[in-house]
Amino acid sequence: MPEVAPELSVPSTLLAFDFGHKRIGVAIGNTLTRIARPLTTLHAEQREAREMALRALITEWQPQKLVVGLPVHIDGTEHEMTQRARRFARWLEETFRLPVTLVDERLTTQEAQRLLDESGQRGEKARAVRDAVAAQVILQAYFDEGNNK
Repeated sequence: MPEVAPELSVPSTLLAFDFGHKRIGVAIGNTLTRIARPLTTLHAEQREAREMALRALITEWQPQKLVVGLPVHIDGTEHEMTQRARRFARWLEETFRLPVTLVDERLTTQEAQRLLDESGQRGEKARAVRDAVAAQVILQAYFDEGNNK
């Protein structure tokens, strides 16, 4: 599991990821406002295309830390996607030399759908942003748990 970074003394930008086979939802936030917002959804099944898109995002936004949602069963037990998300987090940490924190993402997709329903976004429009909103929920949970580094 990636290590937690030492506390950052200046406001920092964070990117969060809702990792999936076909899509990766991305959210952004900072330690000053402690508010997460959806950024984009990467639709890249091919590893090379996905890596290129991630490199572009990290180059553009220059985050000081990354947060990755850790999918587990409702009872907390791990499954295949848990291990894939852990590998993704390790790859991010090794590739970009940035601290990565894993955050339990149980029920984030349902929370994202609830937020989209409340905002009146349904159907194809909602599907297009659901993963980015799930990443927002993951990052907001990180902030809400008192993490400010």
